[in-house]
Amino acid sequence: MSATPMTAAGLRAPASAVSGAAYTLKELAARFDLNVHGDGNFIIHGVASLAEAGPQQLGFLANPRYRNQLAATRAGAVVLRADDAALCTMPALIARDPYVAFAKIAALFEPKPAATPGVHASAVVEAGAQISASASIGALCVIAADAVIDAGAILGPGCIIGPRCRVGAATRLVARITLVADVVLGQRVLIHPGAVLGADGFGIAFDRDHWIKVPQLGGVRIGDDCEIGANTTIDRGALGDTVLEEDVRLDNQIQIAHNVVIGAHTAMAGCAAVAGSARIGRYCLIGGGAGILGHLELADRITVTARTLVTHSLTTAGEYSSGTPVQENRAWRRNAARYKHLDDLARRLQVLEKEKK
Repeated sequence: MSATPMTAAGLRAPASAVSGAAYTLKELAARFDLNVHGDGNFIIHGVASLAEAGPQQLGFLANPRYRNQLAATRAGAVVLRADDAALCTMPALIARDPYVAFAKIAALFEPKPAATPGVHASAVVEAGAQISASASIGALCVIAADAVIDAGAILGPGCIIGPRCRVGAATRLVARITLVADVVLGQRVLIHPGAVLGADGFGIAFDRDHWIKVPQLGGVRIGDDCEIGANTTIDRGALGDTVLEEDVRLDNQIQIAHNVVIGAHTAMAGCAAVAGSARIGRYCLIGGGAGILGHLELADRITVTARTLVTHSLTTAGEYSSGTPVQENRAWRRNAARYKHLDDLARRLQVLEKEKK
């Protein structure tokens, strides 16, 4: 058994530092349409933050708040904006958006999961399931009779693919993902461990003195190039489908209720929740812990900041917030005690304004 590569400090080296890949700055510049500042023949063997990068690694400066780290960094080279090039004493790559450039470069050093085509001996595949010869089905997977697994798809260990589900070409289910029923995944979708897609939506009707379950008859449709975080849940539709259009990015532990539609290129941070039949536009950003009530509509290019509760439709692009910012406890308690008097104060103010007139 081979030893794990270690750094001089005795810690495990970042995967990017031990992947074996190496590129000169001029190769990276040509590949990603960047400009070289300094020695274009300098060779990069990995990537890291400015604070952690070593002499053979590429760091990045995207946020001006971290300019002070540039003088102290041990990085062999840096990717940054042209405005910051004068501060840089080492070779650099000049980018319009250093973070985007760094993301593209970092992908070159990302270890790719090894996946051998075929079905693991411990997997359970019901008769009638259609599995491409180039797909990889991991240990302890269960695939229903009428499921379809397309070319190059990778199912990690413990995945369950239920009735009438389809896993698109080159899609990867990392581990323990459940597609309950009627879930269609597009191409190049990435789903992280523990996610559940296609469970029943929370549909119930109150009949005099008890609840009646409303049958959930729809499905889930996930567009190409989407990413779904760990332990995120996406419910099937009650009648139509719950839909994520292409290139939607969901963080961990997000709840998407039945019949929600999320527009292309929208991203949502962890622990956000969207209630049933809400429609979110394209290119939206939803902050962590935000909540969106049911049957609302959000226009394209809306940003909802963290912990915001959206209680009405938002029809104009822009940034929206709600909630009370953190403050010292005694001040918060005083303000909280005054909240119940706000309505009375507002009414008194209206009376005073009328008397002035």
